[in-house]
Amino acid sequence: MPTSRSTSRPRRSPAVAIVVSRYNASITTRLLAGAVEVLRASPAGMRERFVVIDAPGAFELPVLAHVAAASGRFDGVLALGCIIKGQTIHDRVIADAIAHGLIQVSLAHAVPCAFGVLTVNTPAQAAARAGGRLGNKGAEAMEALLMTIAAAQAIRSSTDRVPAWLASYVRRDKAASARRTTS
Repeated sequence: MPTSRSTSRPRRSPAVAIVVSRYNASITTRLLAGAVEVLRASPAGMRERFVVIDAPGAFELPVLAHVAAASGRFDGVLALGCIIKGQTIHDRVIADAIAHGLIQVSLAHAVPCAFGVLTVNTPAQAAARAGGRLGNKGAEAMEALLMTIAAAQAIRSSTDRVPAWLASYVRRDKAASARRTTS
């Protein structure tokens, strides 16, 4: 059953936990850099409202996300990792476990958890998605997390207004979306 969170909390920049797998660190470090870049480009006050939590591997992401969400210190959790297919179905088993674990954390604690875990066939595909020609999925996952936190804050406050900390970000995102659709 979800735990209830206070609705009388003052509106402020959200605090975010970034749980990052150190397995495949050459990729996850780049995903982390993209996520942090999104935070650093956000309005003042939010730039320093995040904590990076190292996980030994991707399988440990849900338990550390659970601990972060249960602490009450964070408005959202971003899980970053990279799973590269091998010769068995091990990658699928791990990816499914992580996805199910993170959604359980979100539902149990009413704290959004974003899935920034690459599930790829080759190291080249991972590199392309970690700041390469296909963008940075760590940055995209952080953007999704911030928008989900904003929506949750709006629901809790019975308003559909975008929180002040996100207003300029949303305008930038809409402009970027418009550029992508016309390109």
